[in-house]
Amino acid sequence: MAQSSSFKKETMGGRLFTIVNTTLLALISLICLLPFINVFASSFASTQEVVEKKFVLFPTTFSLDAYRFILSTPTIFRGLSVSIGVTIAGTIFSMILTSLMAYGLSRKYLAGRDFINFVVVFSMLFSGGMIPTFLVVKMFGLIDSYWSMIIPSAINAFNLIIMRNFFQALPEGLEESAKIDGSNDFGVFIKIMLPLALPSIATLSLFYGVAYWNTYMTAILYINDSMKWPIQVLLRQIVIVSSGMQGDNASVDIVPPAQTIKMAVIVVATVPMLIAYPFVQKHFTKGAMLGAVKG
Repeated sequence: MAQSSSFKKETMGGRLFTIVNTTLLALISLICLLPFINVFASSFASTQEVVEKKFVLFPTTFSLDAYRFILSTPTIFRGLSVSIGVTIAGTIFSMILTSLMAYGLSRKYLAGRDFINFVVVFSMLFSGGMIPTFLVVKMFGLIDSYWSMIIPSAINAFNLIIMRNFFQALPEGLEESAKIDGSNDFGVFIKIMLPLALPSIATLSLFYGVAYWNTYMTAILYINDSMKWPIQVLLRQIVIVSSGMQGDNASVDIVPPAQTIKMAVIVVATVPMLIAYPFVQKHFTKGAMLGAVKG
């Protein structure tokens, strides 16, 4: 009876903990979601509601004026195509370089491995700076080239270390067995290591994809041709134009409030990444932690 009572008490305590924990996490999640709900709702709100209310959770009058204003020019679709192209090409390019370098640095027999690892860590703390980087990009003739938004940030040191540690955590016997069967280093990397690294690849691809999608400063520095601007730069221009029109006392019937346009711009810039995230969500935690426990 005592054991049964103790087991019942522990069960009730566990249930109480689950209820409290679930409620607390639900409240925290709601607090995190409220700002985005406000942004999304405000982008569909009417002019009068945005002016009168400071916080909108559900628009009383549904309006698409902000989105009509943003999509009123074909340049927005050109900017989307540029960002999508840079994101896809940049992510693939970065993952190829990162995975190759990470696998090489994970092998203990690599000559100069410690020095290269030191340089990678050093680059996380110190960089050449904006002006020297610009001069290097200009020297290689990358100004006004899409590659100027990809090559300078092709390898992220943090992502490289995560993937290197992931390869180091794999059993060395896998490589030895493959080499006994006649495979070379490149064959081991392609046929054995990469399939095992899919969770890490999916996670780091998300990191790189978000970084390339949010490309802004590099485009401002290296892209002078407005026809090659990514979506982030174009959205900034739209916000500036709409604010200027409001400042010139333009009719709100023609131009929506600048605040509404800003909300719509945030939605347009965020939704593509939100759509992509569920496809790599199952790999996210596993891939990030596998390379973070072994130095």
